[in-house]
Amino acid sequence: MQRTISPVDGSVYVQIELATPAVIDAALNSARAAQREWRSTSVADRAKILSRFCDIFESQRADIAKELTWQMGRPIRYSPSEVNGTLERARHMIAIAPQALADIDAGPKENFTRFVRREPLGVVFTIAAWNYPYLIAVNSIVPALMAGNAVILKHSAQTPLCAERFATCLKQAGLPEGVFQVLHLNHADTEKVIRDPRIDFVAFTGSVAGGHAVQRAASERFIGVGLELGGCDPVYVRHDADLAHAIENVVDGAYFNSGQSCCGLQRIYVHENVYGKFVEGFIDLTNKYVLGNPLEQDTTLGPVIRTAAADTIRQQIAASISAGAQPAIDAAKFADSKPGTPYLAPQALLNVDHSMTVMREEIFGPVAGLMKVSSDEQALALMNDTTFGLTAAIWTGDEEAALAIGDRIQTGTWFMNRCDYLDPALAWVGVKDSGRGCTLSVVGYEHLTRPKSFHLRTRT
Repeated sequence: MQRTISPVDGSVYVQIELATPAVIDAALNSARAAQREWRSTSVADRAKILSRFCDIFESQRADIAKELTWQMGRPIRYSPSEVNGTLERARHMIAIAPQALADIDAGPKENFTRFVRREPLGVVFTIAAWNYPYLIAVNSIVPALMAGNAVILKHSAQTPLCAERFATCLKQAGLPEGVFQVLHLNHADTEKVIRDPRIDFVAFTGSVAGGHAVQRAASERFIGVGLELGGCDPVYVRHDADLAHAIENVVDGAYFNSGQSCCGLQRIYVHENVYGKFVEGFIDLTNKYVLGNPLEQDTTLGPVIRTAAADTIRQQIAASISAGAQPAIDAAKFADSKPGTPYLAPQALLNVDHSMTVMREEIFGPVAGLMKVSSDEQALALMNDTTFGLTAAIWTGDEEAALAIGDRIQTGTWFMNRCDYLDPALAWVGVKDSGRGCTLSVVGYEHLTRPKSFHLRTRT
């Protein structure tokens, strides 16, 4: 039995039976059989079914938002935005599928017909994380289905009802039996499924350690593995930045979802000419957050996922302070921030350097380090001084400077004057320990299909 403990109040929110070996075997057989039929369904007919899924999903917005808050603690005022984002990504990937999956003409050659066709891989195994449970899962589920694959979803033990919502809405939309299935699995059975010859691709989102485990499990097979892993993402507030805009967005980028975002901002570099004003505004806005029960509309900062996670974050903050960092936020001002609970005050650390935990490790919580820099070159060097490379951002009024700096940043996505957002028209990809592979955009379809060349001599 798998139990989901709600971070809202520590209660058992849901209990779900784990899949038995017989259930797993039946699901894999069903997926293989269903995919053979599904792949022959036209892209247009797939789009009709998945568009109905979007409409059904949207109609359940209120229930989805409330379930989401109970399962992972995001304030209810923000939970509906996950529905919006899921629909934006799903509808975009549906819309671009005819273009992304179209045959690629190799050009004219007398007496020959030549083209490259994108074929589905077969069965895609999606392993999704809890922090953005719909947004993460939809990145692979919808394009995989649109490409003609079957999908098996293993969701986090913290957010199992999100998997069930996908299954219910897809069934109501008319997706054929077996094309999409949910398996609730422990770690050992998850690795067994990855190793199973009936799985053709694994899409994993999670920690770096989890990514290594997935890669090891798949290493004896020649299948694709997409890995979206951790981040310790930087931002550079340049001397010519619009400070009011930068403060508002950088604070949000650091603390939204209680900092539980792989692409949230953690390392903040500020040009010395604007450092004092930026820090003053950053602290002032951070102190306006309302930490408390996420089911209340006034709450802007909910609990982190579990007490053990909060304890780890507190230890990471303490390690940085012991190394010389200066805490800028008085946690006592946040009455609900108490040891032994998942409720944790936001923190901004000053006087930091790259020997400290806050500037080196991924802290999956509402914590950021602020560091003064004297030039673009120094900022660039510090931004690249990390084992991660998911996103990076700059606040500036100079687009040419942003492009020049961005060209030298080792990252999957480079933002100017925004952060912590996935545009479904752009490839979502990480470098270094942030992973490999790609989701979203036309490029994302390339990872969920295989190219097959047709070389036809039409006259001998």
